[in-house]
Amino acid sequence: MNKPLRRVAIFCGLLMLALLVRNNWIQYAQADKLRTDEKNRRVAIERYATPRGDIIVDGEPITGHKATGGDFAYKRTYKDGAMWAPVTGYVSQAFGANQLESIEDGILTGNDDRLFFRNTLDMLTGKKKQGGNVVTTLSGAAQKAAYNGLKKQGGKGSVVALEPSTGKILALASYPSYDPSTIAGNSLETDAKAWDKLQKKNNPDDPMLNRALREVYPPGSTFKVVTAAAALEHGMVEDADEKTDTPLPYIMKGTTTELKNDGDLPCKDASLREALRVSCNTVFGKLGTDLGNDKMLETAKKFGFGQEHFTPVRTSSSLFDKDMEPSQVALSSIGQFNTAATPLQMAMVAAAVANNGTLMKPYMVDELQTPSLDTVEKTDPEKLSEPLSPENAQILQSMMETVVNDGTGGNAKIDGVTVGGKTGTAQHGENNSKNPYAWFISYAKTGDGSAPVAVAVVIEDENAVRGDISGGGLAAPIAKSVMEAVLKSKE
Repeated sequence: MNKPLRRVAIFCGLLMLALLVRNNWIQYAQADKLRTDEKNRRVAIERYATPRGDIIVDGEPITGHKATGGDFAYKRTYKDGAMWAPVTGYVSQAFGANQLESIEDGILTGNDDRLFFRNTLDMLTGKKKQGGNVVTTLSGAAQKAAYNGLKKQGGKGSVVALEPSTGKILALASYPSYDPSTIAGNSLETDAKAWDKLQKKNNPDDPMLNRALREVYPPGSTFKVVTAAAALEHGMVEDADEKTDTPLPYIMKGTTTELKNDGDLPCKDASLREALRVSCNTVFGKLGTDLGNDKMLETAKKFGFGQEHFTPVRTSSSLFDKDMEPSQVALSSIGQFNTAATPLQMAMVAAAVANNGTLMKPYMVDELQTPSLDTVEKTDPEKLSEPLSPENAQILQSMMETVVNDGTGGNAKIDGVTVGGKTGTAQHGENNSKNPYAWFISYAKTGDGSAPVAVAVVIEDENAVRGDISGGGLAAPIAKSVMEAVLKSKE
């Protein structure tokens, strides 16, 4: 071969090599990037080419699908969408997906690798690809009671109910809410208008905020349950009925500031039981200070504070601070200062007490299924921690039951059922200028001693008369209705 031909051959060979390298780079190295590129319309068309699988509650779907006749052959539909939005999230042809619709998208679209064998079989038999199902732990009756209770109350708020022995989430309600159907794929123009109306900048009520998992509030006096647990676990108090060494007035350590109670309460040297019954700030503030920041923080962490939880939807982290001054520890120990908690977190506190001191990991997906209802994955209950010994948990149960039977939680009483609870009224805003949050945490026990449900309720009502706001008055009745719904479903 002469020299010019050899050069041409080498050049052509280099071109072929470059083409092969480029082709492999696109097909393998950049495959995921191209597949998920928002400008790649083929991916979206394929995603909506077949009906999605369903999200299941009590054996029935709370989602569905509808043929559109357009490029996107199907769109998502929802039953009682606003009630279930904190559980399902949304899947939108214009705005993507979130929560269960996003996390379990592979199963719901049928694209999950675990469905490969099923999809291959369908392809050989000529059957169209189908999505699998997500079976939740939720109770329809409990969710309805929670959502209707919040709706009737009229302010903003949230409810979480757990099964203490397993960690199953039975109710997860947030109000105000939104209907995911309005942004699922009606038309780009219609969906865009609906989306804009739901955004916080245009709607101060922020209906798309999942208050149950993502909003943190000062827990107020409900946090006194954690402080009582710390006092029992660290030996500061051994008998719920023995007197504490609590002066009245109580001047916070290192300051000249009095920590006041909410009214003229019998809090001087009050026992732990009496202090929880009438909600003495002085007793629990002093206990927190005497225990110290480290021991209080240790107990709070055992209850789940300081951690993000995955249900599988990610939660915000609840907070109990470190490196605080003694006066700040006192305020934090009554659920004020920087202490902040999600409703899920406070339901976990009640559930751990009800479950004799063992805290189970909360979860809302019980099972993933193939389109033919075979199990792909099953969730097993998992222990998260042991904040309390069984003995101390039972002491704390008796104290919380006193709160309901003879104290501030009377509105949660259920005939023939043992109910334990704790009210809370949490101050917030600069100089406590805004209406306080009304809290209630509780559990219900049946005749055999088991506790099938623990609940946390928080209400934020900016329009209520300040003096009318209390955990016992606003939140406890909602908790009662949720507990009753769960108990009735177990009959």
